[in-house]
Amino acid sequence: MLSERDLLAATRPYTVESKWKSWWHVGSTLGVITGVLTLAAIAPWWWLQLLASLLGALVMVRGFILFHDFAHGAILRKSKFARVILSLYSMIFLAGVSYWREAHNFHHAHVSEVDKSSQGSFPIMTLEQWKTASPMQRLYYRVNRNPLTMVLAYVTVFLFSNTLEPFFRNPIKHWTSGVSVLVHAGLIALLWWVGGPWTAFFAFWLPYSIAAMLGAYLFYAQHNFPEMEVLPPGEWTRAEASLRSTSFMRLNRFLDWCTGSIGYHHVHHLNSTIPFYRLREAMEGIPQLQHAHVTTLRPTDIWRCMRLKLWDEVDRRMLSWREARAAMRLRAST
Repeated sequence: MLSERDLLAATRPYTVESKWKSWWHVGSTLGVITGVLTLAAIAPWWWLQLLASLLGALVMVRGFILFHDFAHGAILRKSKFARVILSLYSMIFLAGVSYWREAHNFHHAHVSEVDKSSQGSFPIMTLEQWKTASPMQRLYYRVNRNPLTMVLAYVTVFLFSNTLEPFFRNPIKHWTSGVSVLVHAGLIALLWWVGGPWTAFFAFWLPYSIAAMLGAYLFYAQHNFPEMEVLPPGEWTRAEASLRSTSFMRLNRFLDWCTGSIGYHHVHHLNSTIPFYRLREAMEGIPQLQHAHVTTLRPTDIWRCMRLKLWDEVDRRMLSWREARAAMRLRAST
């Protein structure tokens, strides 16, 4: 077993970027997105438009991961051209650059910490916190962890949490959040004006809705899975949080490509400057990273993740609502 210092040092060789490979991934991904969504707009049969929309949704997730990696400094760190095109893509995706970077970096610095879990992530409450929470706090918590919040991530996560809320809270600092709404709405209006409502629906609204839902669930499941641990302050380190509070989502090669290898999330959290196309290589090259907690997109695994609601600080595990009620009744009676 490597010490944390040695483990972090072992990841550094994998942070070396291949510029041509990064540009290839950016260019090819944006090209595929443009081609598939153009097909969704102009295909003569509705079923072909639908298939193109579904494929477009998957590739849109990959496009967001490219922006995600750029924001972390993992790819194309000093390229002004990459900054322009990937920032524009993020605004189309309703992710204002300034707020997204602020919230996401905060999440990386505080993953699995209960008191700081709500910014940039899905909140986590302990049983004790739930017992003393006000009705409004409980409602807020239930809404945030409800499956419908992820199904409707277009509105709940991206439109509201990533754009409107930070913009109205601080419009000067987070002006890109406000602009992203204009860019997003302007693109939909343009597609509607050029081809009509069905063009806007198949070429953007539908694939974006699916991409937002998938992206929200991927993020949720990588930090909310049965073996996940909430670490007390004395135990929290970057390495411990990465290995004990973050999952490895095992995907087939096609879905791994579509999601930009974000399934290697424990590796990404350990060192966020590793380019997405080297995460697999890092895991295969560092034995300590090969024993991660695993989840998948199988329905049974999705159910196991979605049922988790509260952290039991005594038994040190996530509980469903039913398990939480039973635990609170048992402790109240003893």
